Amino acid sequence: MNWVPVTSSNLDAVAYDENTSTLYVRFNHGGEYAYANVPQSEYTGLLSAGSHGKYFDAHIKKGGYSYRKL
Repeated sequence: MNWVPVTSSNLDAVAYDENTSTLYVRFNHGGEYAYANVPQSEYTGLLSAGSHGKYFDAHIKKGGYSYRKL
């Protein structure tokens, strides 16, 4: 799993595990979370979004994916 740095006032880096469909998010404030059952298309969309933070909020956070703090 490779962490990909993103430019955002809220997000520091993201990673994706294709085997488990888990999206990992590292926040600028230091917290890391794992979001379960996230389609790879959402990860791809997050990486290519003009605003990573806005995409994360609209599609992942408000998308209803279960998550846990690491």
